[in-house]
Amino acid sequence: MKKKIVLLGSGELGKEVAISLQRLGQHVVAVDAYEGAPAMQVADEFEVINMLDGDALDELMAKHNPDIVVPEVESIRTERFYDYEAQGIQVVPSAKAAQFTMNRRAIRDLAAQDLGLKTAPYRYATTLDELKEGVQAVGMPCVVKPLMSSSGKGQSVIRTASDIETAWAYGLEGSRGDLAEVIVEAFIDFDYEITLLTLTQNQGETLFCPPIGHRQERGDYQESWQPAAMEPGLLAEAQSMAASVTSALGGQGIWGVEFFIQSGHNGSPGAVYFSELSPRPHDTGMVTLAGTQNFSEFELHARAILGLPVFEIEHHRNGASAVVLAPSDVKAGQPLFSGVLNAASSPQTDLRLFGKPSVRPYRRMGVTLAYGSTSEDVHGLVERAKKAASEIKVSTQP
Repeated sequence: MKKKIVLLGSGELGKEVAISLQRLGQHVVAVDAYEGAPAMQVADEFEVINMLDGDALDELMAKHNPDIVVPEVESIRTERFYDYEAQGIQVVPSAKAAQFTMNRRAIRDLAAQDLGLKTAPYRYATTLDELKEGVQAVGMPCVVKPLMSSSGKGQSVIRTASDIETAWAYGLEGSRGDLAEVIVEAFIDFDYEITLLTLTQNQGETLFCPPIGHRQERGDYQESWQPAAMEPGLLAEAQSMAASVTSALGGQGIWGVEFFIQSGHNGSPGAVYFSELSPRPHDTGMVTLAGTQNFSEFELHARAILGLPVFEIEHHRNGASAVVLAPSDVKAGQPLFSGVLNAASSPQTDLRLFGKPSVRPYRRMGVTLAYGSTSEDVHGLVERAKKAASEIKVSTQP
């Protein structure tokens, strides 16, 4: 069983997917918009194309005639996937899932209107005036996000009317592709947020990883930990919601389903709000590289892609991750790392440097990991991972 797999998107998450697929004997073609992307460094072949160019995508498929297409980024002309499925190519998780989740309008309407999942009140805007109307409808504070973006790009919080114009410009600036539209949603006063990694299988039941807690800055995750402490009833509700939305989209693979959680207080049962969904490994799920489970999220994705059964997801130990970021004042160029030895000198820690060929301010260049027994406090593990990350300094080669 050797499949030719085209990986559309070759960043750090795609790199781990490629490695997991190759360990199962597969042939991987890594594709991205620039040469030297992380997954290209470990793939059998690579291609550099603009994935928003539908004709270029069609030419890529005709050239490689793949068995499987695995989207790993948002900025793809996803409507072409329906044609590929009709040609007998497996799209992961499915063409419908890729099309719906690449655009926040489609997935939010599916969750809130079709499936009746609890979400924050929201509106859409294609002009500044529409954004002003949307802010008035949902109230302040509120969050603005491009309909197509990743890693928090273009996301901001509106607290006063003076923030609206800036949020509109920032949202358009952070939008991927040619879609000039944003979603504005009411700010949920949540106690914590989680990523619930959800595994759907072609033959087999839907399984859930232990919930992952995370903290964000500038719309991008900074640390994550597993498991996140969570009331059993609220976890069961989140699992039910995740199963509902992934079933509606169809297909097999790992999904990163994000929720806002309001804990129960003074007799209140608490509440679970659906936030977002990614039909692929999630950045906060890099914590699973710390050996927290019997399979990392990338190994789970690879097995589901190939139809290899997973009977259970076992929680082996607690873990945490912390990102290694380029500083805000770094000059563009080839990256240079220092302090790696110090970062690697703490017990029960690990690290990954992604191999990105260039650096820019705040770019995620690596991740550090900390792990301990299932009884070890995850907040202590977060501090250990952060300390290791702080040892690594990113600069530009002279």
